[in-house]
Amino acid sequence: MTKRTRLSVLLISTPLLAFIVLGNVMGRASDGDATFQHLRVFEDVVSLILNNYVEDPKVDNVMEGAMRGLADSLDPDSAYLTASEARSLDAPGCASAVPSAACAGTPIGDVGIELTRQYYLRVIASRDESPAAKAGLQTGDYVRAIDGKPARDLSVFEGMRLLRGVPGSKVTLTIIRGNAAEPHQVELVRERTPGAIVTSKLLAPDLGYVRIAAFGPDAAAKVKTQASELAKNGARQLIVDIRRTAEGAFDTGLDTARAFVKTGTLAQIAGRDPQAKATDKADAKAAPTSIKDTIAAKPGDGSIELPVTLLVTTGTSGAAELFAAALTGNKRADMIGERTLGRAGIQKLVKLPDGRGLWLTYARYVTPGGDLIQGKGLTPDVAVDEPDVDFGEPRPATDAILDAAIARIKKNAA
Repeated sequence: MTKRTRLSVLLISTPLLAFIVLGNVMGRASDGDATFQHLRVFEDVVSLILNNYVEDPKVDNVMEGAMRGLADSLDPDSAYLTASEARSLDAPGCASAVPSAACAGTPIGDVGIELTRQYYLRVIASRDESPAAKAGLQTGDYVRAIDGKPARDLSVFEGMRLLRGVPGSKVTLTIIRGNAAEPHQVELVRERTPGAIVTSKLLAPDLGYVRIAAFGPDAAAKVKTQASELAKNGARQLIVDIRRTAEGAFDTGLDTARAFVKTGTLAQIAGRDPQAKATDKADAKAAPTSIKDTIAAKPGDGSIELPVTLLVTTGTSGAAELFAAALTGNKRADMIGERTLGRAGIQKLVKLPDGRGLWLTYARYVTPGGDLIQGKGLTPDVAVDEPDVDFGEPRPATDAILDAAIARIKKNAA
């Protein structure tokens, strides 16, 4: 076999393997199958590269790019993993969510931001009092580079791994906000990742306020305790603030929702239905799905009975969205603020040859009524935008979303 033939086989077979892993497409391919046609086009592209590129192609670079492109085209959270990245997911405690450097034995430390991808890596939200929040990073900021490494071609998985590491170590981010022409260099010191962050206070003699900044494993217990204390001190209504809340496992968001929902469906899990096909061009881009599992309230749930108003923003994501969907879907809460991000995909590791892998979204949470969250978000009952703030400027002293929530509560009570 010649060098050119071996290269051709390698270039064609590896992406083909990825297609098989992603959907077993070859098992159902036919001459009229659109996916099969794309594979033929891919073969043509390979042939053009082999015969017409100005120099001998670097096989490893070409293949890495092809594999990353396959995964990146799916959604922000799916990713092609190198062998070292895939190995990190085999460590204890690394089987869910985007893993930290601790999965490879490094102490847990982070800077307090969650990322998505929109051309570059983009900040979903900064955790309250985290290094990122203290430096002024906010929802919508673009991360152009991490320690000088351009973020243009980084997956969310890679970006989150680069941000995490030993507490006390430093990482430098290059940040672009809005239409600013010049980037900002921000040096952050990693800190140990906290658990659930829940605080509370009385806003008025009969109005309690609970802030959930991160859905750690003990979030439900903390919310129950603090809501009970507020009720003892006179609260008859609760405002639950999950603005810019993006951290936490999906399960913790649902467990916290159980404290508020006595009966009913909290969420559903939808997966691909291999027997179904899109019926027309209008829905051809959407993979047909069916409900695979239903998460419902159990006896003993619903210990918090006070009426609830939720505060949300575009930075409300993941576990916080499931929490909000469970409450609003069971008519336990009104929602004030901005449309939420829409991040509800469930990932798993699919191992590939040579130790590489796919971090693949294989199912999605949907609302109690079956509505899609991923890519759409949740629509508030009352829309109020957060103000834009220039880099380095303080937030306004007034809080338009909180004020709108208080006004709505007073109106409903009148």
